[in-house]
Amino acid sequence: MQKKLHIKIGDTVKAITGESKGQEGKVLGIDREKLRATVEGLNMIKKHVKPSANNPQGSIEELEGTIHISNLMLVVNGEATRTGKREDEKGKLTRYSKKSGEVIK
Repeated sequence: MQKKLHIKIGDTVKAITGESKGQEGKVLGIDREKLRATVEGLNMIKKHVKPSANNPQGSIEELEGTIHISNLMLVVNGEATRTGKREDEKGKLTRYSKKSGEVIK
């Protein structure tokens, strides 16, 4: 069974440590085995691309690297917050903001 995480694809998150500290972006993908996330515009890396038929010159592309999810905080209403899980009235687990107490979609 896969571990439940505090972030999901499509969430807006803020980097709390590392080179990208303080920057915000949208989660593009999550690697659940390594507990790492790819975030739009954060932790940019350069990748050297070999020459090919489509690109005879070759190039150096800038891509988003992955960031460990412990270094990311969910942003709710423009404010970074910790998250928790609790049951709603239907008995289903939902995420909520520990700062404001409101349920996160």
